This record gives sequence, structure tokens and C-alpha cells, in this order.
Amino acid sequence: MSERYVVPALTRGLNILQDLSGDRRKQTLSEVAATLGVTRSSAYRLLFTLSHLGFVVFDSETKTYSLGPQVLQLGYGYLASRDLVEVAMPHLVRLRDRTGWSAHLGELHGRDVIYLARVATRRSIASTVHVGTRLPARSTTMGRVLLSGLSAAQVHDLYRDEPGIGGGEKSPAVFAAFIDQLAADAAAGVVVQNSGYEPGVASIAAPLRDITGHVVAAVNISAVAMLTNDAELNGPLKAEVLAVADAISRDLGHQVRSDTDGSETLAARRSIQ
Repeated sequence: MSERYVVPALTRGLNILQDLSGDRRKQTLSEVAATLGVTRSSAYRLLFTLSHLGFVVFDSETKTYSLGPQVLQLGYGYLASRDLVEVAMPHLVRLRDRTGWSAHLGELHGRDVIYLARVATRRSIASTVHVGTRLPARSTTMGRVLLSGLSAAQVHDLYRDEPGIGGGEKSPAVFAAFIDQLAADAAAGVVVQNSGYEPGVASIAAPLRDITGHVVAAVNISAVAMLTNDAELNGPLKAEVLAVADAISRDLGHQVRSDTDGSETLAARRSIQ
């Protein structure tokens, strides 16, 4: 494309934003000018314009510039516009290839988890769940992961009319046990089941988080129980699922940290009870 249509001032302004998002997140006017290769007066005009629009903020104490809140809004708008299935699909393919088992993506819809995407295993024996399938959230790995991202109050509202949980003489004790299970799931950040929901089927699920840190979806693999074992499920297979969940979450804008979000959710959930 012909460079005659390129606007130099706009290019320099975007270069400032890109540079401030790197290792040097606070820079003086002289540093910005030196990086761009322009005079201080030219750099000041660019920074003044970016500051006026909210893309840059000036710290009068340190005399430095850094990114402003408008940049976050742009980034969030971009991330929100990306289709979840589109973002997750290449990771699901990689998860299937690395584990040898079918990989899935799901969202919480009421008391069900609905399957949004599936990458089928190449094995001749497999557990088959098609896109669009709805399964009970409280009994499945992806469902438990998704429910573990809710507060106790939200879970109670969801299951208030569910026999044995929201009503009946035994409901308080049953509900308390249910919340404890979800709290443990949140703390672990992963759910592993071997013939838990469906006899002969093993499954591992982990949550996907967006830029706000909220659980927005889940991924899992499903395997034929007789072709695997608990050591493999809780070892290398679980590690692969967690790695892919972290990778998709990063693509959705989540800042993956070494300390788990699950422990924070656990503390928050217990405070609500």
C-alpha cells in the first residue's frame, strides 16, 4: 500500500502508546522525544493531544507520562468483540492433539452447561457430545467449574426450586454441601471426574476468565475411562487442560497470575454464607 496515505503524526502517536505499553511504562518528555526521534516540542504536542483524549496521563510529581484509561476501554472493546469460539478453537485443536481425547468448550445457561464447540478425538472409541448439547451443570465437570465462579447467593437463586437443594427439609444441609463442593472446585481451579456423570467416561475441566477475571466459559476433555487411569487424569492430562485454559484466558484479556483466583473466590463465597 502506498505510504502517501500514511499520516506521520498519527503513526507517531500510536508509537507512543505502543512504547508506553512495553517495559518502560513511565517516560519523561525527553525520553519520548528521543524514542520517536523528534524534537521535544513535537513530542509535547503529541503527548498533549493524547492526554486530552484520555489515552495518556501526566504525573506532575515524577514528570512522566503513562497510559491512560481510554486505552483500556479500546482494548476491552476489541476483546469483547472477539468471538469466544473463534478464540478458543485453535487451542482446543492443540488440546485434542496433545491429549488424544475430545476437547470441548461450554457456557453456563441457567442450570445447564451448553456445548459451544467440539474437537473430536481421532480414536475409534470415544465419548460423543455434540455442539448444542445441554447437560446438568451440577453433575458435569464443565458445569461445576462454571458454577464455582458464582457466589453462594447466585447459586441459591439458581437452584432455589430444585428438589433436594432449594426446597425440602434436607435442603439447608444439601445446599451447604453443594456450596462446599463448589468452593473446593474454585480453590482447585479444575475438576476431574472418572465415571462421575456418565459411567465409563472420564473428564477434566478448567475455567476460562475474561479481562475482568470473571469465569465466562470452560474447557474440558472427555476420555474413555478404561483407556486411562486416575494417575494420568490427575497428572499430565490435567496439566494440559489447565495450560490450555490459561492460554485461552490470556487471549480473552485475563492476566494469569501465579496465585490462584480460586482461593479468592473461595474466601468470598464463604463470607457470603
